[in-house]
Amino acid sequence: MSGPLVDSYGRVHKDLRVSVTDRCSLRCTYCMPEQGVPWLPRDTMLSTPELLRLAGVAVGLGIEEVRLTGGEPLLRRDLVDVVAGLAALDPAPEISMTTNGVGLAKNAQALKDAGLTRVNVSLDTLRRETFIELAKRDRLKDTLEGIEAAASAGLTPVKINTVLMRGVNDVEAVDLLRFALAHGYQLRFIEQMPLDAQHQWDRSQMIVGEEILSWLRTEFDLEPEPQESRGNAPAERFYVDGGPQTVGVIASVTMPFCGSCDRVRLTADGMVRNCLFATGETDLRTPLRDGADDEALADLFRASIGAKLPGHGINEPGFLQPPRPMSRIGG
Repeated sequence: MSGPLVDSYGRVHKDLRVSVTDRCSLRCTYCMPEQGVPWLPRDTMLSTPELLRLAGVAVGLGIEEVRLTGGEPLLRRDLVDVVAGLAALDPAPEISMTTNGVGLAKNAQALKDAGLTRVNVSLDTLRRETFIELAKRDRLKDTLEGIEAAASAGLTPVKINTVLMRGVNDVEAVDLLRFALAHGYQLRFIEQMPLDAQHQWDRSQMIVGEEILSWLRTEFDLEPEPQESRGNAPAERFYVDGGPQTVGVIASVTMPFCGSCDRVRLTADGMVRNCLFATGETDLRTPLRDGADDEALADLFRASIGAKLPGHGINEPGFLQPPRPMSRIGG
């Protein structure tokens, strides 16, 4: 069951994104409609022992980082137990989490004590009215308190993920960077991707990375970090006013980084996805529950990675948005 997980293009996969739930406490318009989406049946969701076993198989195949995602991972009641179980794997992976921050203030220290190392928090606006417009919930205060609690607990570096939408929050790029710099957070702007449940993504309305950089340069001096320092990270980072603080841009659509992708995803219902935009996936839940041994499960991981395409195909004429929305895939 020895690793590493290498696809047919030579990419070595070391980063496992594990969705622990498809449920979410917000209704961000680029992800799902205000009324939400039908949740996955509870009996299809991986139990904590099942999740930990599959993560252990992945670690045996060379996975070095496990990122917990959702939906909103803080809605999983035994999340602290999940983190502690991951931290007990041998070898122990780095454990991080992507969250909307709602509820983080109550859980940050317990998660840190269990073995969580850092968090990425989604924050698209600093304005209460805009937050309500975007997320359909009045929870900006909770998100900001969660970010502060994460920093206080030592879940650092705290990374802020921001999606700018035209006519909604596109005037806040400079303000968001000032906020991040003032508090020592690492801000990354992310191009909006076609992963909404409504399938209403419109490329012509998308705010692209170069546009964001042009806005930031009206107030800040930005100097690109050396390319070799990026590694497999999705964000192109820029020193702000000479550094050392940086701002990142994840231009997944206009400047794809598929050639260095090292990520594989496990959904909350036990499916392996070799690409965020894959239209197919590999079922691990059924063989797991049917008594498959670790080697058989490892073979399924290998087969999934072996079938990985060279890129996500967003810029190709025949591109099809994946059937699952972001909340059912995991970020």
